[in-house]
Amino acid sequence: MASEEIMDIEKPAEEVDMEEEEEDDVLKKSFDTIEEIESENPTNAIIQYQEILKNERSDDLATKLKEQCIYKLTRLHTEASRFDDVIGLLNKNGSFFESIPKAKTAKIVRSVIEIVATIPDSLDIQIRLCQDVIEWCKQEKRTFLRQRIEGKLAALLLQKNQLAEALALITTLLRELKKLDDKQMLTEAHLTESRVQHALQNIPKAKAALTACRTTANVIYVTPLLQAELDEMSGILLCEEGDNLTAYSYFLEAFEAYDQGADRRAIRCLQYMCLCKVLQESPGEVASIISARTTSRVLSNKSGARKETPSTMRGMSGGGEREREKEKDGMIEMQAMIAVASAAKERSLEDFQTAVNTYSKQLQADTLIKHHLDLLYEKMMQTNLLKIIQPFSCVEVSRVAELINLPLPQVEKKLSQMILDGHFSGTLDQGKGHLIVYNSIYDDPAFTHGLEIISSLGVVVEALSQRAKNLSKSIH
Repeated sequence: MASEEIMDIEKPAEEVDMEEEEEDDVLKKSFDTIEEIESENPTNAIIQYQEILKNERSDDLATKLKEQCIYKLTRLHTEASRFDDVIGLLNKNGSFFESIPKAKTAKIVRSVIEIVATIPDSLDIQIRLCQDVIEWCKQEKRTFLRQRIEGKLAALLLQKNQLAEALALITTLLRELKKLDDKQMLTEAHLTESRVQHALQNIPKAKAALTACRTTANVIYVTPLLQAELDEMSGILLCEEGDNLTAYSYFLEAFEAYDQGADRRAIRCLQYMCLCKVLQESPGEVASIISARTTSRVLSNKSGARKETPSTMRGMSGGGEREREKEKDGMIEMQAMIAVASAAKERSLEDFQTAVNTYSKQLQADTLIKHHLDLLYEKMMQTNLLKIIQPFSCVEVSRVAELINLPLPQVEKKLSQMILDGHFSGTLDQGKGHLIVYNSIYDDPAFTHGLEIISSLGVVVEALSQRAKNLSKSIH
């Protein structure tokens, strides 16, 4: 018992000694010195970081410092828009990657891509970087890492709206993963496939891919953020099918999980929740939904936006400004949904169009919101037109356009569609510019049933007549 107590006392002392050794290490001192001059002289810092990478030491401390150097160089090259040098980090440091485990190599490569992703409007660069990394993985025969990066590339191609390329890539990747039976990667790949199919408006295949994703996820541990992605995708597909009540519950689950992880995708889910309420014809609840969640981590900025690892983001210049911009954008997105809900509540096409034009960046960027807002606008226009023409049997189309405050050609087109779809009985007199409205004619159920009975009697009489003829032939 005494020996155990002595060991417990000595263990911290040993750790202190190790820390002191690290502080006295020449390579560590050099790295700390470069960090101090990095902001003042980035060009010189890049040269010295590269010198550390060329060092032949391969102990744990040297490996850790070299990993940090790669992150530092990636950040410096990215901020200076020297993306070719970022790609060159992998090719020029092949000996370092050969000396470390493959799992650590995969972590470093993914972190490099994440650092590049922090730069605005870098989607093309990310795609190119992923393609070059995939080629490098093929040369080095790193199959697992290649599959990871291919999954990332498919998601980037989806963001770029290159849907055919994304679908071809994810289909090939799924075929490989099914042979390897990698459940984690298979779950993520099926989720990406579902998103691609949804973007192609192939809802049945999107649902099938999501079902396969959930089936695979049942046998593995699913992280809270991945579960949130699954719930978000389920809500999107249910919203496309018109089941807005169930979709709202899925979006709520996704929002809470994203918010716990301080992930900015929580704002998108909150937008979807508001959209579901508007589509349920309950726009009055939107303001209360948003106000009840203003204390969330993302909207209140208690923990900032998505968390980044200290090793990859330490010293990122302009990071605070970007966070403030994201916070401002989040509040604007909420204001956009409140404006849309207010217009829907008042059933005002003019206010609705004003809200869409004012917040076009926030509302038109998302495919789901844009699609359903277009449908909502058409539905509101149809309702308003029916309300206007209800008292008339004949009215000038120009007068209808004046009352609804819309261009005449748009009103004529919508009225003709409504007549063809059977929303009301009428005709457009193009010569006089009149809309003639007929009284609605409802089918009489007794008349319909009478016709069915007569038709059935006719069939019976024909059958009896044919039997009578066959019987007379047999007698003769």
